[in-house]
Amino acid sequence: MSTLPWGRLDGPTLLTARWVVGHENGRHVLFERGEVVFEGERIIFVGHDYPGPVARRIDYGAALIGPGFVDLDALSDLDTTILAFDNQPGWKKGRVWPRDYLEAGPREMYAPDALAFQKRYAFAHLLRNGITTALPIASLFYRAWGETTEEFAAAAAIAEELNLRVYLGPAYRTGNQVVEADGTIATFFDEERGLANLAEAIRFCEAFEGRAGGLVRTMLAPDRIETCTPELVRRGAAAARDLGVPLRQHCCQSAIEYELVLKLRGMSPIEFLAGLDALGPRTLLPHGTHVAGSSRIARPGRDLEIIRDAGSTIVHCPLVSARHGAAIESFARYRAMGLRLGMGTDTWPPDMLLNMQVGLLLCRVVDGDAQACRSEDTYDAATLGGAEALGRRDLGRLAPGAMADIVVFDLTAPHLGQVIDPIQTLMLAGRGTDARSVIVAGRASMQDGHIPGVDWTAFAARAQAQFDGLKAQYPERTLGHPPVEAIFSSAYPVRQR
Repeated sequence: MSTLPWGRLDGPTLLTARWVVGHENGRHVLFERGEVVFEGERIIFVGHDYPGPVARRIDYGAALIGPGFVDLDALSDLDTTILAFDNQPGWKKGRVWPRDYLEAGPREMYAPDALAFQKRYAFAHLLRNGITTALPIASLFYRAWGETTEEFAAAAAIAEELNLRVYLGPAYRTGNQVVEADGTIATFFDEERGLANLAEAIRFCEAFEGRAGGLVRTMLAPDRIETCTPELVRRGAAAARDLGVPLRQHCCQSAIEYELVLKLRGMSPIEFLAGLDALGPRTLLPHGTHVAGSSRIARPGRDLEIIRDAGSTIVHCPLVSARHGAAIESFARYRAMGLRLGMGTDTWPPDMLLNMQVGLLLCRVVDGDAQACRSEDTYDAATLGGAEALGRRDLGRLAPGAMADIVVFDLTAPHLGQVIDPIQTLMLAGRGTDARSVIVAGRASMQDGHIPGVDWTAFAARAQAQFDGLKAQYPERTLGHPPVEAIFSSAYPVRQR
């Protein structure tokens, strides 16, 4: 098997494999021993027996050629879920700022070069897992306030270098959760600072939209709904409409969030957004687990109906939700209601296949029905659902005229077992790192696990060093300022030499 040349290609390129995911009449189809032909950044043929001349042919053999995944909540920093995994409650373990830390003045816990490395590290891992379109998400726990133009200018340059399609926008907020000395959770607001952050985010969109030949697009990315004042929500939604960019608003993801918004605004998070005209077809809503009608929210309401009628998209991130003991109730119910659903990773590992698998299993468990959700349902959400949410009919599918955003999954790995249907096989036993090659806009981004300029071993060592440095700072921003060993437990007793 030959490989693609790196860089821009002249003439049509024909790819073949045992299986190809094509697209016909609004849905995916499987072509056995199919062909995909692209020229420049666009696909020109999918099917059998391409009749025209080609500049090169690549046969991937026992593999699946499919559309690249669209990650609407893509992990883009050093994920600290591991620090909270078995160390709860979060307000006791440094996951909420204590009042005295806030009053002393929150500070940046990462230097600019560390932030840039995190984007490079995260973006490379997204590609490694077959994700070709990413809307980055990073934690603001460790930031002085919001994200900055400088770090996202660096992110745009890194995305262009790695050849990853991105929608970028520095996160902004007018408030933050704070834990009082007695353990109660409150919210602190600095609206002037937050509105200045929003203005900076708008300027970023105006300056960076369409960079790198369209590979870099922009979005507005307010922080969690409980950290946003009405004026910030109103202005941000209006700006997104004026700019024509997606608006991603984290909401409906925890009981604390729901209760804080209810206390502050007298209504649910979704009612709050709707009342400020902040919902629409380009609104993305991670995570959708805590809504009226679910077992976690006793208050009656029409949250899901409001989201559906606005045409907004729930960004389903089942892995991180399950790690916190939550799930949407349920994926099948939401689909049956007519809600739009996309997928996000939002946690380590940035493995879209794993998220699809967990989402499928959670749906079957929640509904108590093995037939409630099928493999293609979550695959559709990770491809077509994400593309629809972005208003991009040229993403998430392999069809003439679509972008040549392609992922090739190896079907020969021993852990996969036997293959009958390739999608069902990946949903049963696949790993994101089964991605062999990734093509974005007709250019190879990864081949046989290799990404130009990426040394996986060196990346891992630098990421660990940054992570250790962050962990050492936790006492400063933890209630009562206990030592590190009192904040983080070990699965078993550790014996030092």
